[in-house]
Amino acid sequence: MAAAALVVRDGTLVEDGRFEALIRPPDDVPVTARDTIHGITAAALRAAAPAARVLGDLDRLLTAPPYRLVAQHASTEAGLIARQRAHCPTLAATPLVDTVRMARKVLPGLSSCGLDELLRYYGIPKPAYRHRAMPDVEATAEVFRRLLKEGAQAGHWRSLLELDAAAGLQPRPRPPRGTPVQGALFGPGGG
Repeated sequence: MAAAALVVRDGTLVEDGRFEALIRPPDDVPVTARDTIHGITAAALRAAAPAARVLGDLDRLLTAPPYRLVAQHASTEAGLIARQRAHCPTLAATPLVDTVRMARKVLPGLSSCGLDELLRYYGIPKPAYRHRAMPDVEATAEVFRRLLKEGAQAGHWRSLLELDAAAGLQPRPRPPRGTPVQGALFGPGGG
């Protein structure tokens, strides 16, 4: 997992900090070859902290709100954060901005809004170790800067509220206590 804090200074988004940590997969999730690309080893993943601790560590760094979490396919991060909300309450209450939604608004003719396609469209070099957390965060941050500027110039957003309306995801609400959890894909029996 990786995150970069961006702040506005003199009208420009600049990096103000970063966070990076491996997350140990749950015990019932096998480590596959895809998990060990770019130098990550199965042993390093087994030795990593669990998601609850990593997200808790990131959450403790969030001391000066308001925030927005910007991510490519933000719903993926929303799900992980929602499952760990007890360990990262500030992060769990943070609205998300999805660069895919931004791209669909700003670049409606683009055939794909995947990160590689957005990098290609903007002429941003694909980072070494693409698919590792921090290089992907850096690439997403650069795409976000470009989409933010281009969308503002096109009148899609002039304020944070307008950006939220165009590309935002609100934090997933906590289900009410006692809400049954579906244990199988096709209902209680799984059939």
